[in-house]
Amino acid sequence: MTKVALNMAARFVVLILVQVLIFNHINFMGYINPYIYILFIILFPVNNNRTLFVFLAFLLGFCVDVFSDSGGIHAAACVTLAFIRPVFLKFSFGMVYDYQSIKFSQTDFSSRLIYFSALIFIHHFIMYSLEIFNISKIILILQKTLFSSIFTILLCLIITILFSKKRK
Repeated sequence: MTKVALNMAARFVVLILVQVLIFNHINFMGYINPYIYILFIILFPVNNNRTLFVFLAFLLGFCVDVFSDSGGIHAAACVTLAFIRPVFLKFSFGMVYDYQSIKFSQTDFSSRLIYFSALIFIHHFIMYSLEIFNISKIILILQKTLFSSIFTILLCLIITILFSKKRK
């Protein structure tokens, strides 16, 4: 296995373990639950096999579902996120994405913030819509989506800043 593949495998396992052992037990005010495991999908290398990526996204969501006993909502949200990610890569990074040369540690902060925010909000909206599954509770869905998304975005940005390689 190459160094990149080993790095991605380690990221996959560590994010699942941190999510199920630490972050699944955080529940502020009934609305705020961070889901940092989606960093795997957000930071997955752009130029890899798309079929493999969608499968790994499903596997990631499935693992979180198994540990959380959540009936497939994480898997559905992750697969949707993996499927629509290229649209948001192009929207956030423009020409850099067209040439398949994105290095997230070398992108400007505003592009990264837009990209993270859009994907995290969509993931949370899909996940909470499937969890609550009642259109009459749309306010609750939007409330949980908004508050959890803000908290998750902050945590994901802090984690990527702390664990990114320094620019030269």
